[in-house]
Amino acid sequence: MNALLKQKLNKLPASPGVYFHKNAAGEIIYVGKAAVLKNRVRQYFQNSQKDVKTAALVAEITDTDWIVVDTEMDALFLESEMIKRYMPKWNILLRDDKTVSYVRIDMKSEVPYISFTRIPLDDKATYIGPFYGKSVIEKAVRNLRRIFPYYVKPYDGKKTLDTDLGLTPGIEIGKTTPADYKRNLRKLIRYLEGGREKLLKELEKTMKEEAAKGNFELAAEARDQLFGLKAMKKKIVFSDKEFLDISSDQALRQLQNLLHLEEPPRRIEGYDISHQSGTNTVASMVAFINGASARSEYRKFKIRTSKNDDLKSMEEVITRRLKHPEWDFPNLIVLDGGVTQVNAVLPLVEPYNIPVIGRDKSGDHSKSAGVKLVVPRKLDNSFSLETVELPTGSHIARLIARIDEESHRFAITYHSLLKRKNMLK
Repeated sequence: MNALLKQKLNKLPASPGVYFHKNAAGEIIYVGKAAVLKNRVRQYFQNSQKDVKTAALVAEITDTDWIVVDTEMDALFLESEMIKRYMPKWNILLRDDKTVSYVRIDMKSEVPYISFTRIPLDDKATYIGPFYGKSVIEKAVRNLRRIFPYYVKPYDGKKTLDTDLGLTPGIEIGKTTPADYKRNLRKLIRYLEGGREKLLKELEKTMKEEAAKGNFELAAEARDQLFGLKAMKKKIVFSDKEFLDISSDQALRQLQNLLHLEEPPRRIEGYDISHQSGTNTVASMVAFINGASARSEYRKFKIRTSKNDDLKSMEEVITRRLKHPEWDFPNLIVLDGGVTQVNAVLPLVEPYNIPVIGRDKSGDHSKSAGVKLVVPRKLDNSFSLETVELPTGSHIARLIARIDEESHRFAITYHSLLKRKNMLK
């Protein structure tokens, strides 16, 4: 253990968080979560007997950083996002597949049930994850069952002990209908995908509106869900959006410095266009909040105008997006494209004071593609465009690549859906 690492270990807080082990080159080689950072990180360097792989990991560690969060659940979600961003080699080598878990909900079923799986299938069910902590996510979803009751096995219409305990929606005793059950499941899905704060606001609005209309049962349902989620706020937080100290995320700090922003960009939106020879042209908008993907904030657009012109399509989607102030405006926009795309979008976002950059990949969306940014620099009343080559594996490069990967995946998924629908016509 070198002197710097030893000094850092003495500063570890007794708080939950995510830690990053690095090698001599400064590369992140392992990401982990901890209920108590001080205890967990120090364990690596104690003289206890370790298995061969863990010993090899420890031998490679020369530095450690961490991000403090409010709860263990925050750490669970942040760890998942950071592993996706950095793909550390030792997470791959040490990973026990049995600890990776997805929440599965088949919303196409007449009466869906919730289960957990290690391997998502192409069965059109909703999969939320992956989470690198099977027992933690299962415990969290079980706690939510008291607010959003659900079934844990295929529905057979029989009354059970869970029915008496209020853990099922009660279709079997006429308490609710399959349609209302699905409506509440959609709230649960939004909560799990990170849309907690927006869901709380909507529940409060629903409670007041239904009470004003005299629909007291619906008002009471919204009230119970609202108070239940608020009571759980200190116990479990399913979002890394509200409570992270984003100044701890090195990628966001570096972006702030690169773009001369007043503060780290809290909300970043990424955009991509997808089509096949001008047919089924779509655009995607993905949102990253405090450096982590916020899937409940994603949006998709069917392009109405230029079907085979990526530039016009990008102009259209940004124009349409800016007409939605009810969606929080971004602190930074990342375009899939270079100088031409940035030049086209700049006049659209300048009145809103939203910075925009482009990732110039020349159509290469592979994971090995380099990260080259097109960055506007303001000169008096005009802009000049600077090309910035990011060091391979740098924090900014990893974040931009992750945003690009998500925007491309989301656009392709929507394009493929429209293509299948048109083939069935």
